[in-house]
Amino acid sequence: MTDARERLIIALDVSSAAAAQKIVAAVGDSAFLYKVGKQLFTAEGPVVVRDLVASGRRVFLDLKFHDIPNTVAAAVAEAAKLKVSMLTVHASGGSRMLRAATEAAVSSPAPPLVLGVTVLTSLRDGDVQEVGFSGRVMDNVLRLAQLARANGCGGIVTSAKEAAEVRRELGAGFAIVTPGVRPAGSEVGDQARVATPAEAITAGATHVVIGRPITAAANPAAAARAIVDEMASVIVAA
Repeated sequence: MTDARERLIIALDVSSAAAAQKIVAAVGDSAFLYKVGKQLFTAEGPVVVRDLVASGRRVFLDLKFHDIPNTVAAAVAEAAKLKVSMLTVHASGGSRMLRAATEAAVSSPAPPLVLGVTVLTSLRDGDVQEVGFSGRVMDNVLRLAQLARANGCGGIVTSAKEAAEVRRELGAGFAIVTPGVRPAGSEVGDQARVATPAEAITAGATHVVIGRPITAAANPAAAARAIVDEMASVIVAA
């Protein structure tokens, strides 16, 4: 990824296609990879994905599939028909589910990158223990990352706080997508494990997911460019 814009995923966490289109138009050519998550997809359905792809943008479909293997495989196959570039499944769904998802992706004419979601960025150590997981967030991220890779996933989703350790454990050639990224001085919101764009890339992330600091900015294009420039400076320095 020689263009730092390829590393920026803008989260379209809005409730209408019109709102999403307004953001995309305002960002212009400052970015071209957009996240469509549960809110927008529930409101507008697959048409919003088709429209983004038709406009030349790339789509990260973040629906976090988590179900029995056959159901997830079918969902991945349908997502691939939409020509999304990336999609998410919960790594905690287990080996058979992950394998079904990655096999469905590979069997598609335009295979999307399947990412295993490890531990949500809103969770802390006490939260993962509350739901029955043993150990710290880091322990669970590493275990789920290894499980995802072993079963064909091309990458994982985790916070930048775990990215460096995941990169050390799993090496290169594996995508690490990091939500919970905020430019310095931005509000953290409901995220528990946050980092700046530069910190995320330095830690080994291949992509950062950023929503409100861009989409709610007075000038979304300028906000996106500033983040891309920040990441580019780190990439060049490395």
